[in-house]
Amino acid sequence: MIKLKINHIYHGNCIEILKELPNNSVDLIFADPPYNMQLKKELYRPNNTKVNGVNDAWDKFASFQEYDNFCIAWLTECKRLLKDTGSIWVIGSYHNIYRIGNIMLDLDYWILNDITWSKLNPMPNFLGTRFTNATETLLWCSKGENYKKYTFNHKLMKQYNGGKQMTSVWNIGICIGSERIKNKDGKKAHSTQKPEELLKRIILSTTKQDDIVLDPFFGTGTTGAVAKKLGRNFIGIEREKNYIRIAKARINSVKTLLPESCWVEPAKEEQYRVPFATLIRKNIINTGELLYSCKRYNKRAKVLSDGNLYYEGNTGSIHRIGALIQQTPSCNGWKFWHVIKNNKTLLLNDIRTQYIRQEYKTPLLHFTDSVKKISAK
Repeated sequence: MIKLKINHIYHGNCIEILKELPNNSVDLIFADPPYNMQLKKELYRPNNTKVNGVNDAWDKFASFQEYDNFCIAWLTECKRLLKDTGSIWVIGSYHNIYRIGNIMLDLDYWILNDITWSKLNPMPNFLGTRFTNATETLLWCSKGENYKKYTFNHKLMKQYNGGKQMTSVWNIGICIGSERIKNKDGKKAHSTQKPEELLKRIILSTTKQDDIVLDPFFGTGTTGAVAKKLGRNFIGIEREKNYIRIAKARINSVKTLLPESCWVEPAKEEQYRVPFATLIRKNIINTGELLYSCKRYNKRAKVLSDGNLYYEGNTGSIHRIGALIQQTPSCNGWKFWHVIKNNKTLLLNDIRTQYIRQEYKTPLLHFTDSVKKISAK
């Protein structure tokens, strides 16, 4: 094993380096592997200018089997490196994403979402033989079906999306203008450079501050640059020295954190265990008060001093009595029962939520609008 270096780019074959990194050592993996584009000939625009497509040596494989074996190898090592609370994102096009998805399922990864990157400014299909390919797919996966404690900043992303829950379709333009890194001759430095907005959403949604993000196909360092801007750490692996040189200069040029780097997902209110009896003790719910079921059942139960309910000769918790009424094995009593206060019908869960926010001072979202300077290390 080699020593895990944080905020470092390893030079070499990704599979060999992955094998040398320690188990359960990273919080998030973003992988933008070769797509195996299978391009057979050069492509020209209608004005006879050549299209700079993906014809790099790193994207060429002798056969589908060779490509599959390559993916099996790096995905196997990534799963070993990932913490139980971590997750992995893999991006691809129609050329490779279905093969990769099948391999990930065979390796017992658990697909959480397939995100469609809808490109606002896709490259046209110059030959006019197909629809313009305007999307790529990201597979977001946990280590397996039973790994439930992966990081997902749901409320934070809702805030980022203007108060609406973010969907699995992301409308983001491809890299153009000043964001596209170019060589001295004016040509793009990397044929498949991803936009920073794409990595910003990935890292912001599935990591916490100071987490470690691994990118085994580091390229010109988009993952590292965005991770640094968001107050996260990165580990990169790249085989091309020229890409490493560009990535280092790019990351070193980052001097300020994004405002979102200060955002913290609020604690889930369910983590604050508040027994129903607590609401009685705090005189929020009164002994002898009536609780009302949802309209479908139209039942009433009386609140007892010990936190139980009395209903038609039966005594039990808000959950047990709710299940009894519904004739079901279980019931979430917080979302089944209502009270009437000041002629208003209030869900028990809403009353509990309000109590938690007042008692524990839990805001909807912790963040600051100030842009922090990155301290020298």
